[in-house]
Amino acid sequence: MLTVTGVCRSAGARWILDDVTCAVPAGSLVGLLGPNGCGKTTLLRIVARLAAPEVGRVTVDGDDVATLSRTTLARRAALLAQHADTDLDLTVIEVVLLGRTPHRRSRWADSAADSAAATDALARVDLDGYADRRWHTLSGGERQRVHLARALAQQPRLLLLDEPTNHLDIGHQLHLLHLVRRAGITTLAALHDLNLAAMFCDTVVVLAAGQVVAAGAPAEVLTPHLLADVYGVHADVAAHPTTGRPVITYHPPAS
Repeated sequence: MLTVTGVCRSAGARWILDDVTCAVPAGSLVGLLGPNGCGKTTLLRIVARLAAPEVGRVTVDGDDVATLSRTTLARRAALLAQHADTDLDLTVIEVVLLGRTPHRRSRWADSAADSAAATDALARVDLDGYADRRWHTLSGGERQRVHLARALAQQPRLLLLDEPTNHLDIGHQLHLLHLVRRAGITTLAALHDLNLAAMFCDTVVVLAAGQVVAAGAPAEVLTPHLLADVYGVHADVAAHPTTGRPVITYHPPAS
């Protein structure tokens, strides 16, 4: 559903992304991994057409995103950014209804379809009964789930998530990624926690210095050798006793 081919992007004399090629098959959850500054957020912004590649091509459903109107692309792809906040005194349902903007026939009125999509999205993230809550009264975990509901209300075929578990405790991290997995939408998610990526992702793409250095199933990619090369850490990787998925145990830094 999503293909990235030969994408390059620079900042000054430095390549942020250097000939990046990867794919996100329909219905899959793909983890975008790599250390800080490797280009994960830039790649997500290029896919969402918030930034343009200097070289290369991004397609969604076979269509080059550069040729799609903003509205058409917004109906296909939704981005959940790292930092999304507001000083406005909005209710939860008002925030979720922002996801309906690409579908609205009128700028000023929500249709029955908009209201139904927003209500359904709140139910899908287990926030029934929160519609009239004020945004500023929510916890961090609740706000992130509302943002996910906003993205789901957009009814995209592709979800782009930029560190969706950032600043959440482990319970909320697990719950949020479970909700993403349960949604069944093709998803590309930039993640820092490698154990969460191993637990939830079908495949992972690892960036280092703007280049793809590995891609494949978590068990094939997340090896001690790769962790040492890309992250500079020593670790053991074993199979989880219940799921069989990789579990990474890090060694303390040498004194």
